[in-house]
Parts: sequence; C-alpha cells; structure tokens
Amino acid sequence: MASDRRFTRLRPGSVSPGPGYYVVPEDGMCLSTYLVIRPPRREREVLLGRLDPTASWFEIAALEPSRVERIGSQWLLPSSQLVFFESPDTSAERIAREQLSAPLPPREGFSVHSEAYVRPNAPATGPHWDLHFVYRYRWPTARPPPKGPWAELAFVDLDTISPEEIGRGQADVLALVGLAPKGEPAPRPG
Repeated sequence: MASDRRFTRLRPGSVSPGPGYYVVPEDGMCLSTYLVIRPPRREREVLLGRLDPTASWFEIAALEPSRVERIGSQWLLPSSQLVFFESPDTSAERIAREQLSAPLPPREGFSVHSEAYVRPNAPATGPHWDLHFVYRYRWPTARPPPKGPWAELAFVDLDTISPEEIGRGQADVLALVGLAPKGEPAPRPG
C-alpha cells in the first residue's frame, strides 16, 4: 500500500532508516512554549519584554549572543524552546520561574499550532517546522511581574506597535491566538 504521506516518526541521520521513518526536516524544527499574559480587563495588552543583553539568555532560552544582538530592542513574549524531553507544561513553569520570577496564575487557555515555512536566509532549501505550545493567562494585577532578566517588561497595547517591533516571528504567534498587532504581518525571521 504505497502512500506519499509522511508521519512524524523521526530518526537521526540524513537518510530514512526504513519504511515509516523519516529524518528531521533539512532546516530543522523547533518545539517552543509561549506565555501570552494579559492584565485584567485590557484585552489588547500583552506582557512583552525587551532582552537585557547582560543576562544569560543562552541558558534561559537558547539565545546565543549573536541572536540577542540581532533581536536588539524588539519586544518578545516570555518564551523558550523546550529542553530535551521536557513537557510543554513543565516548560511553561520554567519560563515563569526563570523569566518572570513569579508563579503563573490559573491558565485561561492552551493551544498548539504548527507552521512550516522556508526561511529566507537559511542555507537549507526545505522548510523549517515550528510547533508552538501557547499558554494564555490573565495576570491578577495591572502591574507586570518583576523584570528579572529583561531590560524592560511591560503590558504593551498591541494597537500601538507594529509587527516589526516584535522579534523572532512572535507577531505570528500572537496572530494565531487572535491578538495580531496592528499593521501588516512582519516577515519571518531569517
């Protein structure tokens, strides 16, 4: 029974080890957790931060110094790729602990999104694959959590910023949960 369908039954290497197994996409894949946190009664505001370049972002979220420099002063959601074999729930708790220095309030929602796209500056010709685990929360006060490793951490009105002001393609993540910033979509990061 022949089929062009490929399931995500992945093995290491550059060649499939046998029928029903495939290799990681040529341009890789990322499994990431995002925290979308809003203040009370302000539907279009979301907690965003600007990186403090002196913080240990490689340990916190796998952001090497060159990537931190490229992000510059763009806004980011509290987020991180999953640590190997970490569950999305555990990842959300880790992000809260390391990036917000505070426990999370009760969860309002959870969704999983899948995107595949060809990155414009990538050496690979095939698509990159992202799996987004998006957790939504309502913060108990209008005051944001402590800034921790961020240069700035604030509830930002999405109607006052453009997608280009949000780094790492995270404007797309916000759009996936119905919170797109005003303006045209930002180009995918290279």
